[in-house]
Amino acid sequence: MKKFENFKENLKVLKEAGKQDLKNEFVTGGIINKFYIQFELSWKVLKELLVYEGVTEAANGSPREIIKAAYRTYDFINEEIWLSMLSERNSTSHVYDKKAAKTLVEKIISEYIDSFVDLEKHIEERYRNIISTL
Repeated sequence: MKKFENFKENLKVLKEAGKQDLKNEFVTGGIINKFYIQFELSWKVLKELLVYEGVTEAANGSPREIIKAAYRTYDFINEEIWLSMLSERNSTSHVYDKKAAKTLVEKIISEYIDSFVDLEKHIEERYRNIISTL
């Protein structure tokens, strides 16, 4: 699945966020952009997997609907964290507010990256024999 390959490649870069100079606004902006891309890839990968699993609301679902369906389908999805990520993705206040951007970057590093890594691990375990055919 091309989306999952893109998900893994973007995650490799995002996992380096904690090693960067977080005082540099350019760096924090890049981390936030990588987070947005990672979130988009994540819910779209989940959507494809839910369609494969026959979850009907996945065919035309919004990101919120996909997250809720994934939570009901998979035991490794933390609904609260994923809905928090969705809320952050939908919020544009950090673009103009240094404090909000710093808080978001801290959350990305301390919580969200782990959720992406966990998703990658579980997808590879559960779908290892078919992921390349989707």
